[in-house]
Amino acid sequence: MLSVEGLEAAYGHSRILFGIDLHVGEGECVTLLGRNGMGKTTTIKSIFGMLKPRAGRVTIGGTDLTGADPHKIAQAGLGLVPEGRQVFPTLTTEENLRATARPGKWTLDKVYELFPRLKERRRNMGTQLSGGEQQMLAIGRALMTNPRLVVLDEATEGLAPLIRADIWSCLTRLKSEGEAILVIDKNVDALTKFADRHVVVEKGRVVWTGTTADILATPEVKNRFLHV
Repeated sequence: MLSVEGLEAAYGHSRILFGIDLHVGEGECVTLLGRNGMGKTTTIKSIFGMLKPRAGRVTIGGTDLTGADPHKIAQAGLGLVPEGRQVFPTLTTEENLRATARPGKWTLDKVYELFPRLKERRRNMGTQLSGGEQQMLAIGRALMTNPRLVVLDEATEGLAPLIRADIWSCLTRLKSEGEAILVIDKNVDALTKFADRHVVVEKGRVVWTGTTADILATPEVKNRFLHV
């Protein structure tokens, strides 16, 4: 579905990524792990064309889209839940959802069934929602594009524990329905309950990859690369 090979990127003269390799198959859930400032969000920006790679290759469904404009990446089937949610503040909840809608299985009613709170708040402006509600809205907005792969950057950052649990439940359901997912988050214990594989980055390089069974059997990975 998504294949990233040898991805390199920089901000001006500051190199951030040094040959990232990452693959997500159909219906697979993969995590991108690492401490703050190690290149996770830069990887996402490079995949989505918000930062043009210096080198490497990004293919979606077998089509080379390296450095393509963000709208081309979206048209190819990638839906982004960005860091910081970035809901449209001057639109209502329902208008936020309709703004990105494309034909497919994910409809307004299905998003409301997944997140009943959004239906209750459908006439509220984006700025009137709590942080947890905004994250639900950001996920729903991405699903309304009917993507082949949903990418979540910092899925539960800054959210209360009960809201985090709701988001994990949502992602577990999406995976059970066959959605491909790439997720960045710091909560390794929660991620190992539903993710298939894990990719750990350190200073812009992939330093470890493995299955959930592998990471559970290798506690030194968390101790060395993920703990602050």
